[in-house]
Amino acid sequence: MTAAAPPPARRPARESRQRILAAIREAAIQEFSLHGLKGTSTQAIAERAGLTKPQLHYYIAGKEELYAELLDSVMMAWKIQFAPPGMTEPAEILAHYIRLKLDHAFDQPTVSRIFTREILDGGHNLDRYWPKARIWVEEEVAIINGWMARGLMRPMNAHLLLMHIWAMTQHHADFALQVREICGQGPHAPLDREAVASELIPFVLRGCGLLPP
Repeated sequence: MTAAAPPPARRPARESRQRILAAIREAAIQEFSLHGLKGTSTQAIAERAGLTKPQLHYYIAGKEELYAELLDSVMMAWKIQFAPPGMTEPAEILAHYIRLKLDHAFDQPTVSRIFTREILDGGHNLDRYWPKARIWVEEEVAIINGWMARGLMRPMNAHLLLMHIWAMTQHHADFALQVREICGQGPHAPLDREAVASELIPFVLRGCGLLPP
């Protein structure tokens, strides 16, 4: 009696599928960040991923599902923990928050630009995200207003403070080209996040009255 042949290995097939899906996702990020949802075609995503269009559609139903997935990742990245356990001082919490926002801008600039392009295109695909986003922001605003009520930082509009932080951190993702040109760097030179952090964090903290002028 001959031994039964071992079942075919499935792990390589799964790994190959994961590599292809990762290539599709990266291609979609690049195309959507450049052209938005309307301006991106599945043909362009397929070509960037090294696939034919029929091959691409074996893995995805259409570009809309990819776009929705990427918007989900953007919004989840937006929901960072504002005041981690163990942090109680306003200066420490704000410095930590600014650092996380900078890291996201530097580490995932194309994902950040997808969100910005969606806003510039009218934000029609963000309607389902705004209710949750408002809840997250109101939680942060309540913490900041609590600091002001206790006299821990100078009075200001907490909503505007958060939006100023978003603008100053996300600038290095959305306007990386401008940053490089103005600072006389090459088109692909890495931006110095530590230099930005060392300037931006004290700037915000001083404006909040959390550091001496």
